[in-house]
Amino acid sequence: MEFQIIDRQTWPRKEYFEHYCFAVPCTYSMSVKLDITPLIEEHVQLYPAMLYALTTLVNRHSEFRTAFNEKGELGVFSEMLPSYTVFHKESETFSNLWTEYHRDFAAFRQAYRRDLEQYGDVQKLEGKPGTPANTFPVSMVPWVTFEGFNLNLQKGYDYLLPIFTMGKYYEENHRYRLPLAVQAHHGVCDGFHVCRFVNELQELIGQKDVFNP
Repeated sequence: MEFQIIDRQTWPRKEYFEHYCFAVPCTYSMSVKLDITPLIEEHVQLYPAMLYALTTLVNRHSEFRTAFNEKGELGVFSEMLPSYTVFHKESETFSNLWTEYHRDFAAFRQAYRRDLEQYGDVQKLEGKPGTPANTFPVSMVPWVTFEGFNLNLQKGYDYLLPIFTMGKYYEENHRYRLPLAVQAHHGVCDGFHVCRFVNELQELIGQKDVFNP
C-alpha cells in the first residue's frame, strides 16, 4: 500500500477542496436501492459479495481513496480494504473486522471466511487487531429496510473517505432491492462521482461471471 501526496497547487480540485473543507465544511449522504436479483437468484452470500463489489469500485476511483494521513497530509491510497461490522446476538454489540482485498471474488470470499472464523466471535470494538490506515467503513443493518440513512459525525469534516451502510433487502415487482447509503465528503467527491460509483456498482452486481466463475 502506498500513499501518494497530492500537490494542492496543481490539483484540479484545489478550489473545491478548500471551499468544502475550510470555508463551508460539507459532507453529504445519498441513499439508493440496488437491484441485487442476480446475487439472490444465484444464491451468492450477500455480505462478502457486497464487500467485494464496494471495494472493487472504491479501488477503481481515486476520489474514494483520498484521505489525510497521520501527519495531516492530503493524498491518495493506492489500495483500500473494507472494514466491516459483525453483530453479536448475545450481547447485542458489534465488532469491526477487516479483510485483505483480492481482485478475484473467490479468493476474497475465502479470506473473508477465514477472518470471520478467526475473529468473528471476538467481542471487542476492534475484533481483528491492526486495522490499517487504508480501510473504509462498511456496515449493515439487516433488520429493517430504509429510504434514507445519515451519519452525524462530530469530527466528520476531517474524514474524507466514504462510509457505506446497507439495510435489509426486500422483494418488489419480482426483483430484490437492497438499500445502500453512501456518505461522502464534498471536498473530494461530488454528486457526479457518487452517481457514477452507484451506476458502476449496479453494473458489477449484474455480472454473474464475477460471482460465479
